[in-house]
Amino acid sequence: MYMYDRVGGKKRQLVGDLANLIRSGRLARGDRLPGEHQLAEKYQVSRGTVRSALSELQQLELIATHAGVGSFVTFDGVRLDQGAGWARAFAEQGSPVTTELLGISKTENPELAERFGLEAVISVRRLRRDDQGRGVSLEEAFVPPQGILADLPETGLVDDSLTASLRAAGLHPVNGDQWIGTGQLNTADAELLGREPGELFLRTSLTSLDAEGGLVEHVVSLLDPARFQFHLTFGTR
Repeated sequence: MYMYDRVGGKKRQLVGDLANLIRSGRLARGDRLPGEHQLAEKYQVSRGTVRSALSELQQLELIATHAGVGSFVTFDGVRLDQGAGWARAFAEQGSPVTTELLGISKTENPELAERFGLEAVISVRRLRRDDQGRGVSLEEAFVPPQGILADLPETGLVDDSLTASLRAAGLHPVNGDQWIGTGQLNTADAELLGREPGELFLRTSLTSLDAEGGLVEHVVSLLDPARFQFHLTFGTR
């Protein structure tokens, strides 16, 4: 048990050290991380532990790992705003998207009320279109009415960014979970997206939590399956 705790502590230190370097900008987007062997020697852990730590950093969307090449920083200061990341990815592929803010309001969410004890949450709805004006994603983000977030319906997003708003409210994600499925568009959503009712879209539900297990952000997204894909890894590589 002692050995398990010690190794677990070293892994947490490795994850924490690299995350701090990335979030502080000392490791910038595109920078290559030290190799597995170098990290294993520095932290006195196995390469398997290093791979597990790198996997956690991938789940936090701080790095991307390419087999036979190495791990590279992908975090650029807007990690929470997945849609912004999608927009940049499309732009790099020559397919820019625009983001339309549909509205910000205070609302009730029974699921979040039961899970986090929140009587009300702040809803932020956004629609993303490609360069042809066709909707590619529709999302609704729910955040706790904490600090400046409680006033978002009146004040709007900080710097037009939900990421910046969460940061200004002192909310930082540590972990979470995501569910991915499919569903048919209802009439209202289809009209917003410029699609036909009943068209099949990906449906994702992503919940980000802080260090105490409190809600940072819960995002439900409808995604065009022709434009989005999910990559899951498992096992030892």
